[in-house]
Amino acid sequence: MQSVKAEPYDYQLPEAGTALVVIDMQRDFIEPGGFGDALGNDVSRLVAIIPTVADLIALFRGRGLTVIHTREAHMPDLSDCPPSKVARGNASVRIGEEGPMGRLLVRGEAGNQIVDALAPVEGEWVIDKPGKGMFWNTGLHERLQAEGITHLVFAGVTTEVCVQTSMREANDRGYECLLVTDATESYFEHFKTATIEMITAQGGIVGWAAPLANLAVAFEALEAPA
Repeated sequence: MQSVKAEPYDYQLPEAGTALVVIDMQRDFIEPGGFGDALGNDVSRLVAIIPTVADLIALFRGRGLTVIHTREAHMPDLSDCPPSKVARGNASVRIGEEGPMGRLLVRGEAGNQIVDALAPVEGEWVIDKPGKGMFWNTGLHERLQAEGITHLVFAGVTTEVCVQTSMREANDRGYECLLVTDATESYFEHFKTATIEMITAQGGIVGWAAPLANLAVAFEALEAPA
């Protein structure tokens, strides 16, 4: 067990039982022409974290640890998408409608894929989730339990929506959670700041937060992978 310098106090990182969760680094949220862009957001803020997320993934791959990628993705017939979700907001193109990268947030479409720089490799988990959180209707909790995963390190987008929802769901299920602060982002800077404050408040009521550099130091102190 190694300590990661974090807020609100050090996070204990075990040598086994830890997985990385990369939330929704998909083209629909990050690239022009996707769902995030259709909502009128500045996607460049999300693009900017790709190199850091890539470094974080490399850290876990280098130790042979579990890497999990999620995508917010619906069935082509939208049977798993509530009508209220489709109707909400003032998007120029709505969920399920055709955009420059195919139907928005629909499984199998080009826009629903993880960006090339962070693409999953063989053996990594890819979880298609119909909601904001990564546990609803995915079977992920059971899979994590079967693998003996107890600690989850989080990255991805957006900090205040899918990342926070997934982290809160994980906390409720007993996982010890760490958010890597420079590997997550929001379309709105103050939303990211507020979310990190909420997560770490009251002695880490949801979990811990730390930059990638602090996690890397802890990894260096672990024994070399077998």
